[in-house]
Amino acid sequence: MSGDISNTRLGRRSFLGALGVGAAAVGSPTLLSSCSVRGTETSTSAVLKIGLVSPQTGALSSFAASDNYVVKAVQDALRNGFKAGGKNRKVEIVVKDSQSSPTRATEVTKELITRDGVDMIVASSTPDTANPVADQCEIDGIPNTTTIVPWQSWYYGRGGEPGGEGFKYGTNFYSGMFEFAESYVAMMNKLEGGPKKIASVWPNDTDGNAFRDGVGPFFKEQGYALIDGGDYQNGTADYAAMINRFKSEDAQFLNAIPIPPDWQTFWKQAASLNYQPRFATVAKSMLFPSEAESLGRLAENLAVCVWWTDTLPYTSSLDGTTAADLAANYTAQTGQQWTQALGSLYSLFEVAVEAFKAADDPKDKEDVADKLKTMRYEGISGPLDFTSGPEKGIAVIKCVGGQWRPGKKFPYEVTVVDNSTNGDFPLGGDLQPLRS
Repeated sequence: MSGDISNTRLGRRSFLGALGVGAAAVGSPTLLSSCSVRGTETSTSAVLKIGLVSPQTGALSSFAASDNYVVKAVQDALRNGFKAGGKNRKVEIVVKDSQSSPTRATEVTKELITRDGVDMIVASSTPDTANPVADQCEIDGIPNTTTIVPWQSWYYGRGGEPGGEGFKYGTNFYSGMFEFAESYVAMMNKLEGGPKKIASVWPNDTDGNAFRDGVGPFFKEQGYALIDGGDYQNGTADYAAMINRFKSEDAQFLNAIPIPPDWQTFWKQAASLNYQPRFATVAKSMLFPSEAESLGRLAENLAVCVWWTDTLPYTSSLDGTTAADLAANYTAQTGQQWTQALGSLYSLFEVAVEAFKAADDPKDKEDVADKLKTMRYEGISGPLDFTSGPEKGIAVIKCVGGQWRPGKKFPYEVTVVDNSTNGDFPLGGDLQPLRS
């Protein structure tokens, strides 16, 4: 595809401007360096505690559907322990629910640190959970790693300087808006004819503003006109004015990054108002089967970025389980369809174990944090390299294009329709428009 943005950098000033905050608000030393050093403490304890924070209830709960299964699978894989710091270590996992609230995410992170005495914290799913967890860990000097949060939102949204030293205690692995945009354009460019106008459904939150500031200009560089739906608030109930504008402008493409309940509301209202673009790409929502099933036929051929599937040729670094087996075992034990979050959440614990193993003393938080940032390994999410990312402490996953289709085993399944951005993903079918 034309127009590679892999080397583009979203400037910190423009990113903070999009967020509507000043440098003093998010770039203060309390977030970028620890206020209390705990890394020099060592221990002969044979138990290593890992805290998990994710949105198990609330608006983002679909991200955490596989959490219970993954925790059990990891415990089973590590039942005999592993060698770290010269002795065999057992793992204890303490799970906390962020309730899809940044405030609650901070509260439970403090509990894990002060009450549970964890050695590391892992967190998943959108900046609403991952960022406050990572911020609190940075303040208290606790090694941490996060996933399923776009790397720009995790890094720049927390005050990271372009080309700077990054964060002392934390890392992140996932795709970013550059990877999303490349995948979207690769799919859209396959559809010929008609006006190249993109309707944007981008809320006034960290992800939405990052898309407005970074993805919007890239779309324009690729020859697409942008019809901005405005910086609406999460929880908006009436999208009629926005939809009518898209109709009047004949916006035949659509790109959205709303929270899941808002997408359900928007897309159903769009159908009732007879607005159907030729092609729609959705981030943050439509990532999980439950969301497709809630929309029914309205879900058919909605496009998403795919960062993990059961067809990937990857295996667990903990016990050699394949991606296919991880997904199949999840379905067998839960009766539910696997989700993309399954692989990412599992990899959080792979990363934690790799850091513990690499440290001279897995109880030394400074040592473990250093090993997080210098880590290169391959596991259930494929190769993750935290040493050569776009910023320090970031491992980028190249996503591909997929569409929701009526499934063979489940009502709706994601089909990979474009793998030009990552050839490790096998193609499952051809791209199809929402309408001719």
